[in-house]
Amino acid sequence: MDTALLALVAALWGAAAGTLLPRAAYRFSVPEGQEWRERCPAGHPIAGWIGRARCRECEGAGTYGPGTAVLATTTALVCAALAAATDTRPELGVWLLLAPVGVLLTAVDFRVRRLPNPLTLTLALAIPALLGLVALVPEHAGDWPTALWATLALGAGYYVLYLVNPGGMGFGDVKLALGAGAALGWYGWSTVMLGSFAGFLFGALYGWGLVLLRRAGRKTAIPFGPFLLGGAFVGLLIGAYAA
Repeated sequence: MDTALLALVAALWGAAAGTLLPRAAYRFSVPEGQEWRERCPAGHPIAGWIGRARCRECEGAGTYGPGTAVLATTTALVCAALAAATDTRPELGVWLLLAPVGVLLTAVDFRVRRLPNPLTLTLALAIPALLGLVALVPEHAGDWPTALWATLALGAGYYVLYLVNPGGMGFGDVKLALGAGAALGWYGWSTVMLGSFAGFLFGALYGWGLVLLRRAGRKTAIPFGPFLLGGAFVGLLIGAYAA
């Protein structure tokens, strides 16, 4: 399949998947220690976890949570970029399947600085398992044992950072690093290093940007999950393109 056509198909998939995320993003976006939301802001029960964040019982079918257009567009662009870099290799199926989960985690962490266990642990388990299946398919471009070792290495590295500075690094970041390590490790240790460095660079730039704009102080905690995922995304793009 032509690369441009593949990217278009991936973008359509991403847009469709992204439209299903707003309701889950709203329900997951609660502070640590609280139960997931079960009602809209007006108090009406929410049915299910996927779909648009719109309450039919509210007057004028009121909306809540993040906008559908933003999540759909973001997911479409992420999937299209992954398809363009990976081409028709079988691991693309794994990236496209789990990319919406990464977008959902980013939305939730930016809103409430929380990375829900159902999402981080899903990635930590699903990515190594799915890549193990991909390793059995011809024409893949990665190495599954390295992915497994990178899962442990990046998770351990983030755990050390969490122990050193629990105020700046949450345990949710540690769990998220397990899945990110597996994805990056598929393309080798250089990709792990690149993706990890990019994540810290993005986080530092964001933090210093807030300081310069006087919207935060030097010790203000920021949600690191989006930057961990952003670094992994950049690492995957470069690793897949170079593979």
